[in-house]
Order: sequence, then C-alpha cells, then structure tokens
Amino acid sequence: MDNSGKEKEAIQLMADADKKVKSSGSFLGGMFGGGHHKVEEACEMYCRAANMFKMAKNWSGAGNAFCKAARLHLQLQNKHDCATSFIDAGNAYKKSDPNEAIKCLNAAIDIYTDMGRFTIAAKHHISIAEIYESELVDIEKAIAHYEQAADYYKGEESNSSANKCLLKVGAYCAQLEQYQKAIEIYEQVGANTMDNPLLKYSAKEYFFKAALCHFIVDELNAKIAVEKYEEMFPAFSDSRECKLLKKLLEAHEEQNSDAFTEAVKEFDSISRLDQWHTTLLLRIKKTIQGDEGDLK
Repeated sequence: MDNSGKEKEAIQLMADADKKVKSSGSFLGGMFGGGHHKVEEACEMYCRAANMFKMAKNWSGAGNAFCKAARLHLQLQNKHDCATSFIDAGNAYKKSDPNEAIKCLNAAIDIYTDMGRFTIAAKHHISIAEIYESELVDIEKAIAHYEQAADYYKGEESNSSANKCLLKVGAYCAQLEQYQKAIEIYEQVGANTMDNPLLKYSAKEYFFKAALCHFIVDELNAKIAVEKYEEMFPAFSDSRECKLLKKLLEAHEEQNSDAFTEAVKEFDSISRLDQWHTTLLLRIKKTIQGDEGDLK
C-alpha cells in the first residue's frame, strides 16, 4: 500500500476512535457498561493511526494521534503508557513542530517526576535542551533544561551524566560571557574527575577552560587560578595546557600580541583548538593594546 493509502486509513481510524470515545461517555454506554473497554479500544486505535501517519511521514498527524492516546491513558490511570505516548508524540512533532514537541515532552516529564522516575525525566530534559539548541536557537532555555537534567542525575547519583550536562552549560555560559558561572562549573567538574582513574585525564581540559574564563575577566585572577589548579592536581603542571597558559600570561603581561599568537599556533599544531577555545583566546588577545584581534 502506498503512503497516501496509509494516510487515508489513519484518518478513518481517527474518526472511528473519536466516535468510540463519544459513545463511551454516552447515557446508553454508561447504562450498559463497557465504557472503560471502549476507551481502551479507542486508545489502541489512536496508536495504530499514529503509526500509519508515521509511515506516510505526516508527523503532525502522528503527534496529534499519540497525544489523543496519551490523554485516554491518563483517563484510564495508565500513567506509564500515558508518558510513553507523550514521548512518541514529542518525537513525531520534532520533525514538524518543535514547540509542540516540547509541550509533549514536558507533559511526559511531569508524569515521570510524579512517579519518581528522575533518570528518565532527566533524559527528556536533554531532548528538550537539544530542540532549543538546534531548532529554536534559544540558548538560555537550553541551559535551563541541561541544568535541570544535571540536578536530576545528581539526585540519582548518576554523576557522569550530570557532568556531561554541566559541561554543556559551562560551554554556553562562556559563550554568553557569563564567565563566573562557567568557571564554577569547570572547577566543579574538574575536581570531581581528577581523583577518578578513568576520568582524570579530562580534568586538565576542564581546568584549562576555567583558566581561560578567568583570563578574560582578569589576568591576575588567571595567574592565581593556574597556581591553584597545579596545587590541586599536580599532573596539570606538566600538561601542554598549563604550559600554554603560562606563555599566554607572560605574553599578555608584556602586551606582546606576536608572542601570544605564536604560543597559540604552536599548541594548535599538535592539539587542534576547537571553535570554543579559539573564540575565548581571541577575546583574551583583544585585550592586548593595539591588537587587531586575530590569531593568524
């Protein structure tokens, strides 16, 4: 059967399910019983219709059908099935209407938190954050959902997952020039990972990022921070990141933009600096008097 056939079949199923829901609440339906059973049948029909809409790539139709199924599950006190249907609706709406997707995912999150399923709720907060990042480009809202996810993960002792969310927050805060918040996050995650044999290699990266944020705010703060990180985490002293920071501090103190650029180039030739690092390094370099503001 072609996709248009599936869509017609889905529309008919939706109409039949709507009729079933109406008859379940009618006077005769109430008198002779079977209302509950009809709601269950209608629920199943909405789900079947949603899957047919998906096959026809009618994502709004699929989202709407899953939403109708979710509301009936709630009426039947099937909380878990209700949340699952809202997630299915959210996933369908992601492809056609990001705002509706967020509404559905939030509805599922409310149910999961009410059930004490905080790890699943956290996962869906991340999904919402990703929609704000890529579809709606609202970074402040993305940050709020990553933070909520991190809180839920921490509460469930899923520290590695919490750290991943916090690092997203830290990266965005630095981009938005909320340096103090970014520093706190990078220092916290660095301290959490430096004693873990499997993660301690990453700690130097987090302290490097924290120091760059310090540097933009104040050169002296950055010097003090680097000394503090070396004391906290002796392995940091031998890292290329720490050596680069010291060269940059020296170049900045001397207001020598050529030495600053040379130090960055040397580091970049071995360990490629990504867009985030480059952006922050340019911001620091611009504070050198008479600098043109590039790293060439």
